[in-house]
Amino acid sequence: MSGAGQDPAAAPGPSRRPAATGGPAPEPVETRRDRGLQPERTRLAWRRTTLSWAVVELLVVRQGLRSDGGVLRATVVGLAAFAFVAFLWLTQRRMLRLGAARPAGLSARAALSVVGCTMALAVFGAVLIF
Repeated sequence: MSGAGQDPAAAPGPSRRPAATGGPAPEPVETRRDRGLQPERTRLAWRRTTLSWAVVELLVVRQGLRSDGGVLRATVVGLAAFAFVAFLWLTQRRMLRLGAARPAGLSARAALSVVGCTMALAVFGAVLIF
């Protein structure tokens, strides 16, 4: 049943690709989205990334507290904590959006924000080491 205004990618059933010249018709290609395992794998990947971030953040705080660096080290630890909280907020928003039937892809703005937070943490860690 095909109606005007329906999304052909969301329609149930297989779709057919155009046949190549001189060959048999290709097999049907399934267009349905896996509503179970794929979103769960993506959610788990974001959780593993967040856990890795937490470990790195603890190492940054530990390094900042172990050595005597005064205001600079305290500022770097505070900025690293801020980057961690921003990263948590971004990943939590993404994981919540994965619960939709057809979640939108990660926006360029969100991807750049995640990369920015990661680069900031790397810079803060490097400042603490040197």
